[in-house]
Amino acid sequence: MNIKLSEHFTYKKLLTFVFPSVMMMVFTSIYGVVDGFFVSNYVGKTPFAALNLIYPFVQIISAIGFMMGAGGSAIIGKTLGEGDSPRASRYFSLIVYSTAFFGILFSAVGIPFLEPISILLGADEAMLGYCVVYGRILLIGMVTFMLQCLFQSLLVTAEKPHLGFAVTVAAGVTNMFLDWLLVGVLQYGLEGAAWATVISQTVGGVIPLIYFALPNSSLLHLGKTKLELKVLLKACTNGSSELVSNISASFVGILYNLQLMKYAGEDGVAAYGVIMYVSFIFAAIFFGYAIGAAPVISYHYGAKNTAELRNLFKKSVTIMSAVGILMTVFAEFAALPLSRLFVGYDENLMEMTCRGMMIFSSAFLIAGINIFGSAFFTALNNGAVSALISFLRTLVLQAVTVLIIPLIWELDGVWFAAVAAEVLSFAVTVIFLAKYRKKYNYA
Repeated sequence: MNIKLSEHFTYKKLLTFVFPSVMMMVFTSIYGVVDGFFVSNYVGKTPFAALNLIYPFVQIISAIGFMMGAGGSAIIGKTLGEGDSPRASRYFSLIVYSTAFFGILFSAVGIPFLEPISILLGADEAMLGYCVVYGRILLIGMVTFMLQCLFQSLLVTAEKPHLGFAVTVAAGVTNMFLDWLLVGVLQYGLEGAAWATVISQTVGGVIPLIYFALPNSSLLHLGKTKLELKVLLKACTNGSSELVSNISASFVGILYNLQLMKYAGEDGVAAYGVIMYVSFIFAAIFFGYAIGAAPVISYHYGAKNTAELRNLFKKSVTIMSAVGILMTVFAEFAALPLSRLFVGYDENLMEMTCRGMMIFSSAFLIAGINIFGSAFFTALNNGAVSALISFLRTLVLQAVTVLIIPLIWELDGVWFAAVAAEVLSFAVTVIFLAKYRKKYNYA
């Protein structure tokens, strides 16, 4: 089914349109999950903990790709809604080239500082070498990962979500196969897992680049452009919530690891790693929906189609609520088998992971509304409100709760912190949605 941005969206049509984006995000999240599974089961608990300790730093750098993708998609989608395809392609090319430049720049800057950064993140002597090795290899391939993050949004805007889905599946399957081959069969350890990720990210970043550079049937084409700082600044502003969200999540992950080293040591970091893998996949469904729906919202906002904007908002809130309930129920029942899958070789670690997951999973109930609320304002080209919601949700409230609640409940308090932060974030999101409903006429 070839669905256009300009169409009226029923539930079926909306879910069909966003499905490829959801699966793109799910497969992207699988990179770390598959790495973690093979490292934990074939290399050992210490390298597994080291992987989870350094990964938040790598995610901070990759957040540039998500920012440019979400922010650029809002500008390009609005421009397409205004009927100016050539200008949209010019903006598209500028954003792609700029993202590649940032990827090269930040990789070059980050690699020399991996050792002191690992120490700052809490790595002990046993974990330090593993952190540096894994982080260095991932930073070598950062430019292609950032491009993959970028194209996850832009392929939807170009009305090619199924191509994006196919590319991401290809990258995900590549990662799984190479993890099995390099770590499980050839026993290359943590380095093998890192190279498996880099190679798969190259598949995900380079294929769309070639597609848009060649003659194609999409709305967008990669070609000549010019440096328009105003457009780049607007893309950064629009996508600032995604940047804030990713950086904040990484920073909060660092805080969690520090707290867990304090209350449970290396086992706590390993348990948190497993919980985060499940969380990555569940959150990927929410983020995938937001990425898929955002260009449609931006298009109808640009076209001043208020009726369809209201339709999209109402259906999106309903879908996010229903999915949140289903995810929470599933996570509660799946906590034990998932814990056994990753760390079944250590009974105490498995029990710790299972209990933490059962507490933590309650946050999924309302996380979807919070994620969509921020992405909704990005799509409306209101980057300031979007960034504020995201900043409060992913950094301020998470940081406050993870620092305070463990003082009362110790290790259990670390797991409860995420739930408390989502509840407070939900109140913030509802307040902003109510405040701006008349300005944008979405409710």
